[in-house]
Amino acid sequence: MNKKIAVHLADGFEEIEAISIIDVLRRAELEVVVTSVTGKLEVTGAHQLKVLADKLFEDVNYDDVSMIVLPGGMPGAANLDAHEGLKAQIVKFNNENKLLAAICAAPLVYGNLGILNGKQAVCYPGFEKYLKGAEIMNHPVAESGNVITGRGPGAAIQFALKLVEKLVSAEKAELVASQMLVK
Repeated sequence: MNKKIAVHLADGFEEIEAISIIDVLRRAELEVVVTSVTGKLEVTGAHQLKVLADKLFEDVNYDDVSMIVLPGGMPGAANLDAHEGLKAQIVKFNNENKLLAAICAAPLVYGNLGILNGKQAVCYPGFEKYLKGAEIMNHPVAESGNVITGRGPGAAIQFALKLVEKLVSAEKAELVASQMLVK
């Protein structure tokens, strides 16, 4: 499988979401590039957990990336939303109908870019106002067109398994879930 997924970290990211997503995707034998938008490889989560990214945003070749993933957390999601290079890359992906995923507060990035207009989406309660034009759902995970959104930390594994399903197959997602004793 030559699918490469860029999981983006900014200071203040939600650790459960980021680590769950990275772990589940790697269990599914997908290539994950943990990407820092901070200008340094060490990124500090919302609860002071420090994670070493694989690459800086500037060093990622997005032509080789199949999906952009944004973990939530605050101020992590706001920090992602403030990164102009990332936002330009997200708009490019959306224009090419490439896969975009975000969980918790991070769907606000897509909402602020107008990407969720006319799409079903979910987010952490209280962030709905940022999902401009979206049909807000009340599910743990929502898939609409090229965008997958998740509600929050408690939905992180389910969200990650949905990404596996989308990138590989439902069978692969079920296998990974079974190995992790999710069901």
